[in-house]
Amino acid sequence: MEDEINNAALKEALESGIDLRQYSTEVEQKLRQVENASIQDYIKESRNITELHGQITACDEILDRMESMLQTFQSDLGSISSEIVHLQQQSVDMNLRLKNRQAVRGQLSQFVDDMTVPEAMIRHILETPVTEREFLEQLFTLDHKLSFVKEQSFREAKSCHDVSGVLEKLKIKAIAKIREYLLQKVQQFRKPMTNFQVPQNAMLKHKFFYKFLVANEREVAREIRDDYIETMSKVYFSYFKSYSTRLMKLQFEEGPTKDDLLAADEAASRSLFGKPSLRNRSTVFSVGSRGEVLNALEAAVLVPHAAHKADAHYPLESLFRSIQYALVDNACREYLFLTEFFMVHGNAAQDLFASVMGKTLHSCAKSVDATVTECHDSIALFLCIHLVLRYQLMCHKRAVPALDKYWDMLLNMLWPKFCHIMELNIASVRQCDPSKIGTIDVRPHYITRRYAEFSAALVGINESFPSERVHRLLAQLQAEMESLVLRLAAEFRRRKEQLIFLINNYDMMLGVIMERTKDNSKESETFRELLAVRTAEYVEETLSPHFGGLMQFVRDAEAMVERGDSEALKREERRITELVRSFSAGWKKSLEEINNEIMRSFTNFRNGTNILQDALKQLILYYNRFTKILGLQVLKSLPARGEAINIHHIMVEVKKYKPNF
Repeated sequence: MEDEINNAALKEALESGIDLRQYSTEVEQKLRQVENASIQDYIKESRNITELHGQITACDEILDRMESMLQTFQSDLGSISSEIVHLQQQSVDMNLRLKNRQAVRGQLSQFVDDMTVPEAMIRHILETPVTEREFLEQLFTLDHKLSFVKEQSFREAKSCHDVSGVLEKLKIKAIAKIREYLLQKVQQFRKPMTNFQVPQNAMLKHKFFYKFLVANEREVAREIRDDYIETMSKVYFSYFKSYSTRLMKLQFEEGPTKDDLLAADEAASRSLFGKPSLRNRSTVFSVGSRGEVLNALEAAVLVPHAAHKADAHYPLESLFRSIQYALVDNACREYLFLTEFFMVHGNAAQDLFASVMGKTLHSCAKSVDATVTECHDSIALFLCIHLVLRYQLMCHKRAVPALDKYWDMLLNMLWPKFCHIMELNIASVRQCDPSKIGTIDVRPHYITRRYAEFSAALVGINESFPSERVHRLLAQLQAEMESLVLRLAAEFRRRKEQLIFLINNYDMMLGVIMERTKDNSKESETFRELLAVRTAEYVEETLSPHFGGLMQFVRDAEAMVERGDSEALKREERRITELVRSFSAGWKKSLEEINNEIMRSFTNFRNGTNILQDALKQLILYYNRFTKILGLQVLKSLPARGEAINIHHIMVEVKKYKPNF
């Protein structure tokens, strides 16, 4: 920068033409003046400079001392850091040694605790009754020590020799006391009128006893189990054999026989329905209140001596329910006891259960088989089938699968017998000869009434557990019944009587079935359709004697109009005039006669009223069609049009026959 200034001054001097020597002299003089001025300034500030020099020197000394101190401090910090690292390493080593010592102390302490035999344990095992809580607590401790010493003996721990003898003696004493207690409990089952739940609950409360025996003395455990199996097998067998035998004596003395079939002659079997002495006897073809047995699955079982004292008798299904529920209750409780006390599961549990209950189940199944063989009550059998299905489901809900084979065995007995009786009923209907069953009138026949009650009973019961084989048998029975009703109707000579008979029977069957089953059952739909078809035909037959000419003319005239044959329709003027005058003269009387005839013909008042309404509606429809024909252009000049009764007048009259319900 200075060079640039000098160069600029020199350049300026050269450009101005100044003599360089003179210029140099001037510059030197200026420099000398500046130097002298600087010296004077220095002299003036010499005192301050001296002081500043002294201060700088003092600062240098202070900085030297601070440097020395910092070097010393740095050296000290280095020593402290190395000491901290050393102390940290010592701390880690000490912590590790502490943990190792604590671990060894804990294991050693636990080992000593597990190996020593406390005096309290010896005293309670030897002296305390097994039912006391202290004995059970010390038994847990003894079991643990026995397992621990056995484990340590495999590791050749020398301390095992010090306590093994004492523990072995305590084990023998505990086993002896437990064996005596459990055998006493098993013996209690053999006492008459014993409530099984009391000793079983006591055994479950001390179920660790058996676990202790299994772990330490299997022979004694096997002895306890075998004694329990033998005892309970005999107890259950004796109880259920006696209970079943005494209960079956309460069955109604007179029951259905093999001849009590749907199409059996009522005169031959009148005793089944007419004797006052049999008023308490279960019905053959209707379920009545017997179906309530399916809603009382867990009701109290029947007590034979109490029922005998009250001179009470029951249908087969009620006795069957009582026996099977008693079996379910006892078997489920027994299965759950076996699995919990004897610590078995799966197939082992079922095998043990079979050892206890197998003989009893076989006896019950044999009793059912004998009863089913002699039974001819299809409804009772069907109720028993559904009882079995419900009890099987109940067992599954209780997590007891051990009775599945028993239920299958019962179903294999009940189903064939039920199907056989159903096939006999179907065959009886198929082979029924209307000419050999007495007088037939237009009222519902006793065979159709039997069928309606019987079919409704089976359909109602079958709704909860639908069975395809039942649907198939009912379909066969229904087909044969429809055929029989037609054969019975054919015994009447007049078509109207045939229709009345068919309508009365279809209406009765439909009413009974709908009352006891769901509205959408196949049987109800079929009879509803048959009833509608026969009712429509009957309406035509009823209207025909009174208004047949008008009805036929309407059909003929509509055919002419459809063909466009106006000339043919015009030629019917005379016929139309006669029809108008004939209708006007007697239509009210005809309505009264139709009303009286229908009300006399049908046993069901509501059905008769509905048929009357259908007939009147059909008449109004015919007359409405007739008035439309009279309104055609080709007949507008017909004088008889003015004589025709107004349709509104007819409707007013028809409303008089409208029911009040």
